Amino acid sequence: MTIEDLVGERLMIGLPGPTVRDEDVRLFGDTRAGGLILYRRNFESPAQLVTLLTTLETRLGRRLLVATDHEGGRVIMLGEGVTIFPDNLAVAAAGDPRLASSQGRIEAQELRRLGIDLNLGPVLDVLTDRYSPNIGIRAYGKDPEVVVGYGVARIRSMQAAGLSACAKHFPGKGHSPLDAHLRLPTIESTWAEMRATHLPPFLAAIGAGVDCVMTSHPRYPGLDPSGVPATFSRRIVEEYLRGEVGFRGVIVSDDLEMGAIAETSGIGEATVRTAAAGHDLLLVCHTEAAQRAAHRALLDAYGGGALPLRSLEESAARVRRLREARADRFGGAPPRAERDGEPLARALATRAVTLVTPPAPDVVRRLNGAVAVVFPRFSELAPRITIERALQDEAGYVKSAFAPLGVEPETLVVGIEPTADEIAAAAAIAGRVDAAILFLFDAHLYPSNRRLLDAVAARSGACAVVLLRDPYDATLLPPGVLGLTAFGFRRCQLDAVIARLLVGLAG
Repeated sequence: MTIEDLVGERLMIGLPGPTVRDEDVRLFGDTRAGGLILYRRNFESPAQLVTLLTTLETRLGRRLLVATDHEGGRVIMLGEGVTIFPDNLAVAAAGDPRLASSQGRIEAQELRRLGIDLNLGPVLDVLTDRYSPNIGIRAYGKDPEVVVGYGVARIRSMQAAGLSACAKHFPGKGHSPLDAHLRLPTIESTWAEMRATHLPPFLAAIGAGVDCVMTSHPRYPGLDPSGVPATFSRRIVEEYLRGEVGFRGVIVSDDLEMGAIAETSGIGEATVRTAAAGHDLLLVCHTEAAQRAAHRALLDAYGGGALPLRSLEESAARVRRLREARADRFGGAPPRAERDGEPLARALATRAVTLVTPPAPDVVRRLNGAVAVVFPRFSELAPRITIERALQDEAGYVKSAFAPLGVEPETLVVGIEPTADEIAAAAAIAGRVDAAILFLFDAHLYPSNRRLLDAVAARSGACAVVLLRDPYDATLLPPGVLGLTAFGFRRCQLDAVIARLLVGLAG
């Protein structure tokens, strides 16, 4: 193979839309990129995705390594033809790793039929008491052994069913103070602290044969005194992960167009530094200019001798073996969700519902009277993350979810960051019913949601609050308020928490 072919083998890039354009074919042809990462912008329906992949590979005359982020819960790119499972924190709260194993099997079967070779998951970061702005419910929890149990069970079943898994974000960023999509975090942990808490899930996944490990962008000065991001750290990637740990699979970078990397260097330099650190598969996910710059910088580095050809050949061979492990594109069957997927998702969500305050008998009693529901406008989030169709009709969802339980609530839909008028309206409604149920979206992040919570709780004679995302809002609940969470806001989780609120608690 030529240097051009070897460099291309290591690049995974994204497309701008749901169809294949002539310029997309030229981009893949010019860069010889061997990998395609799929985002929400590439997906309209299972049939459309099949057409996209078939068209691109046919016009290129070669097979690609196709990946997507399918973590479950909040992070899902392909919204149809798959089961929408709860977030990892909910899966662990359900209390049985065998359920995570079943999840891995089901998602492998579903994603393979959609043409996916590699799932960029699961998240194996371990939470701590330190607030984590980008991990939260994406993690299995604070106990490394819990993360090991659920993560490894899912990885084993996923890969046994023919879908490669990727453990992320090595060496662990469950305690990152910043979101690396936006800024460059610094994590001060020592090697001893990382070995005690954050590394065990990754070491267990490697022991279980995980195909890929994705690194993280934060700086870890206690691990590498040079202070470079882990993405650029030869000490963390090549010397430790490849050398000391002995990982022989594919080491994957996180997206090199993230804000954390942009703070340190341009995309060309970043790509070369990431390759030099010991990564095999280099992700440049969003813009053609960045993708072409990354390709050119790698060609110059290897062609000019700045990076050794032997490492290029070894990395390209690892990526090639990963791609060639998949004999067919679509798993031999049309795309569809597995029959046992939705029942499993419901079971996980139901078992995960958790009280975050002591029981409040008076609140539960008054839920049998006139009820008001204050519910966020999830459709506002739809341009940024996958929101299930049912939840984009917020008032219709509330009506349909409460009706089987014999409750016809007065419903107010408010913004993800509610306005002053919406807060006033919510308080007014709460003051004229027997009980108010507030579905609360991250009051610890959004001051307007904190004001909404305080206003509804102050005016309501009895108030129940459902924490929708990370459970950090529990500390903000006033005395006497009933708080509970399902650790996420997928439909199965909302259904479960409503049933628990109106049936389980009342019973």
